Amino acid sequence: MKTRIITAVVGILVLIGVLFTFDTLVFNFVIAAITLIAIHEVFKALGFGRKEWPMYAVFVPYTLLIMLSSYQVWRRLVMPTSFLMVLFFGIYLVVRNAQVDFAKASGLVMFSGIVIFCFYSFIRLKELLPVETYGYDAMFFILLILCFAWGGDTCAYFAGRAFGKHKLCPVVSPKKTVEGAIGGVLGTMVFGVIATVIYSIAANRMEAFTRTNIGVSMYVIIALLACVAAVLGIYGDLFASVVKRQCGIKDYGTIFPGHGGILDRFDSVMFIAPFVTMVVIAVFYH
Repeated sequence: MKTRIITAVVGILVLIGVLFTFDTLVFNFVIAAITLIAIHEVFKALGFGRKEWPMYAVFVPYTLLIMLSSYQVWRRLVMPTSFLMVLFFGIYLVVRNAQVDFAKASGLVMFSGIVIFCFYSFIRLKELLPVETYGYDAMFFILLILCFAWGGDTCAYFAGRAFGKHKLCPVVSPKKTVEGAIGGVLGTMVFGVIATVIYSIAANRMEAFTRTNIGVSMYVIIALLACVAAVLGIYGDLFASVVKRQCGIKDYGTIFPGHGGILDRFDSVMFIAPFVTMVVIAVFYH
């Protein structure tokens, strides 16, 4: 427990440091680095080794391109580069058909795609809500996504310990309970609304955040958004657990002592980030 607490404190300090780079290109590179570490965790979890290094290496330039695609000069390359990625995997499987398992290769591509989509959501928010126009709204929503995910996890954990009786998905995650899940949903809603109120006051955005473009109080929408996000967070956790169970591993990595790897910390973020990003842009800023 001591190791987990120390790691959490250090992680928060690192997160604060990263946010100081938010309005610079450094932020994009940091997100790209985190994404590549997560993809490497998938690569290792699926049992790929040094002989299959090209299957990971091809994700390095592609991930950098995606995370820099908010700049017009790089955006033009996304389509042709995506085609080359698909072509590469097709040719690679043909050439090494006896050595590379198609199911594992497909799993690598699918899981890596989910990871890229997740972390690109942060870049998308930064791109669509520039600081000079919307202040630090984009940064707030990124923190709100993390609040939904990690706050929900924390509430689910304590609710499960206190009231948990009925197993949620015993085959995949024996410790998760229905009561814990309900506590996670309710806790996420509370965390989300409180965080929004604090930001709207601190950033002098109370008037802008009181009502949205569709004429409904933003705080009501945040509460509903948090409810769906909490469910998606649980699903992301279960999805990551299924892969770990089938691969026969306990954690995806060891980069966070006491917590595991990037994916062990961001599994609940995987589906929350794209969902919240799409809703925020569609409802609040259209």
